[in-house]
Parts: sequence; structure tokens; C-alpha cells
Amino acid sequence: MNFRRMSAIVLKELRQMRRDRITLAMIVGIPVMQLVLFGYAINLNLRGLDAGIADQAGTSASRAMVLDMAATGVIAPSLVAQTPQQLMDALRRGEISVGVVIPPDFERRLDEGREAVQVLVDGTDTVVQSAAIQLAQLPLDGPGTRPPPAAGSGRISVIAFYNPERRSAVNIVPGLIGVILTMTMVLFTAVAIVRERERGNMELLIATPLSRSELMAGKVLPYAAIGLVQTSVILLLGMWLFQVPVRGSALDVYLAAVLLILANLTLGLLISTRAQSQFQAMQMTFFIFLPSILLSGFMFPFAGMPRVVQWIAELLPLTHFLRLIRGIMLRGAGLWELWPEVLALAGFTAAMMTAAILRFRKRLD
Repeated sequence: MNFRRMSAIVLKELRQMRRDRITLAMIVGIPVMQLVLFGYAINLNLRGLDAGIADQAGTSASRAMVLDMAATGVIAPSLVAQTPQQLMDALRRGEISVGVVIPPDFERRLDEGREAVQVLVDGTDTVVQSAAIQLAQLPLDGPGTRPPPAAGSGRISVIAFYNPERRSAVNIVPGLIGVILTMTMVLFTAVAIVRERERGNMELLIATPLSRSELMAGKVLPYAAIGLVQTSVILLLGMWLFQVPVRGSALDVYLAAVLLILANLTLGLLISTRAQSQFQAMQMTFFIFLPSILLSGFMFPFAGMPRVVQWIAELLPLTHFLRLIRGIMLRGAGLWELWPEVLALAGFTAAMMTAAILRFRKRLD
């Protein structure tokens, strides 16, 4: 082995990597991103869950009960309701994760040692269920009564809806639709324009009367059909193997999938206008996929992240799709009830498509 010749190759590779800014960014960016995400953004000890309060007693004791619950830090009251049904509607729409019901005869129930408070929980996330159970440990002391013999003696009951068995598959399978569509759709279109350039087909496209918009739309539509096929496969296997329910409309499920598919395809097109090779396109796709899977709420609860990280996660299509698909499949919500997420995905698609069209030039350089 000639070490001089080998050293020349090593030097050549280092110089090439120095000129490849995307690869250089990946070398430094991926470990920094993982360190920050796992060390700072991801937190399984949930605090500040959005909560709705239905205080039908309206007494000083019931208000003190609400303050005690908020003081635990587990919940952050964000909605005042008059009836338990209003809390259920808010749970179904995903506006709150926890609902607290204090009945009109709150103090009498305390005196008699009966169940005095009900905590309604969105059970589609098992981590949220576990956090809400902490509220049942609060001691309740009614007027003229002794303190309960032990924390969680039945005065506060926690009722989990939509997944009372706490089966993880019920939470994971709907999210897998979004994860798989994000991974495949972005990757497919990220290499689309680059592949045409590397194979020498760009000359043919330049010679055609196709406009930039027509070319971009033509690249997107075939993969949209592939995305719907993937959605169907995951849905059928989820229902067959894991008995995952579809409580909402099947049409709404597919409409939500179309919104994510278009968002991811346009994002992939934008990447393809920036990448110089298929390898670079795959690198950039991974750089998008990693924060998407970690920050969207698929693997780790969204409520456990710092506020700044939540703002960043709101820019990711997968974050909004997970709220849509879990709301439709598990809580039976309609697409129109989740309109903020629909608008977010539609706006993201329009912005990415516009940026991709503006960046693309029908030139070989």
C-alpha cells in the first residue's frame, strides 16, 4: 500500500466535502439537532395540559379545588364550560386534553365520602392519561369530614375516553400514516427534478412547451395516488391486526391524508430545486424527517415540549396531520371541526408550491 497515493485520495475527499456545504452542514447539524431535541425539547413529565373546567357548584370549596388542581402544574385551565357535554365536545375537537367536572352537590358529596370530582381525559395519548391520573392523588377534605385515609381514595375519578384500555397501537397506527407519508412523499419528489438532470432528461423537458407550473404539478400528481394507496394499506392492516377503530368518516380520513400528501410533495419539490444530486436530496430529506418525527407528537407528547419548540413544531405538516387523523379516527371528529389544522396544511402546501415554482428554472445550470 502506497500511503502517499492514499493520502492524496483522503485530501481530495476532504476538499470535496468542504465544497459540499450540505454535507458539511449534515456532519455538524445532525448531532447538534439530536442533542438539543433529546436533551431539551423532549420531556415525558407532562405539565400544563390544556384543561376545561365545568364548575357547576360555584362555591368557595369548588373554586379552591380548581386552584389546587392547577397548582399541581399538571393542568392549565384554558376553557370554562357550563356542562360536561361542552367539555366532551372540546375533547372531541382536540381543544383540551383534560376536562374537570365539579357537580352542583360537590360539598354534600364530600361530606358523604362519595365521588366528588370527575376528570375526563383524552385517552388517545397514553402519556396524557398517566399524567392526568396524578390529579386523583389530591386529598379532598370536606366540611365536617376527616381527610381521606389515603390519596386517591375515590373522591376524584379519572375517566379516559377513546382508548380506555390504554392500548399503544390505537395511538401509534394513525400516526404511522403520517410518518410513512412524510418519509416517502418527501423523498420521492425530492429526487424528482435531480434525477431528470442526472439522467440527461432535463434537455428534453427544456425543449417542451411545458410551463414551470405544469412541470411541477405533473411531478406531484402521480405520487399523490401512491400516497393514497399507502394510506389504504396502513388503515386496513391497522384495523385487521390491531383492531384500531375508525370512529369518524372514512372520507374525512382520506381528505386529511390528501392534505398531508400534497404538503409533503410540494416540500419535496422545493428540496429538489435546491439539491445538486440525489444523494444531497436524500440528505436534506433526512434533515426534515428527523425533527418531524420527534417534534410532531408522534413519539413524544407535544404538551411536554418547551413553548419555543412547540412554535417550531407548528411549522411541520406532520404536527397538524396527527391532530387531524387522531381526531377523526379515534375521537370521531369531523374534518370541519378541525378546520385550523386544515388551513395550516393548505397554507403550507400553497407556500411550498409557490416557492418551488419560483426557484425552478428550465435550464441545465
